[in-house]
Amino acid sequence: MYEYDEECLKTFLKKQEQLFDEPVAETMAEAEAFLEDCMAAVLENIDEVRDFLEGEGLDVDGMSAEELEEASEVFLLPSGRYLVVEG
Repeated sequence: MYEYDEECLKTFLKKQEQLFDEPVAETMAEAEAFLEDCMAAVLENIDEVRDFLEGEGLDVDGMSAEELEEASEVFLLPSGRYLVVEG
């Protein structure tokens, strides 16, 4: 289970429409509950993102780091970490 700090929650609230057609959360509490429900991952670097997505059965073989960062379920956090939310 991952801890969703303020940075994760604020970033998700701000950028959630990159993954969803309409907002799924409007408050920090709603964002935290949503991320917990879908078991979103907080990862330290792009290599961890690649490993996580491969573990989830996604074909990321041959994708560059930039392509991974642009995936709709990958949210780059201001600190350089990544939040991965499966929609």
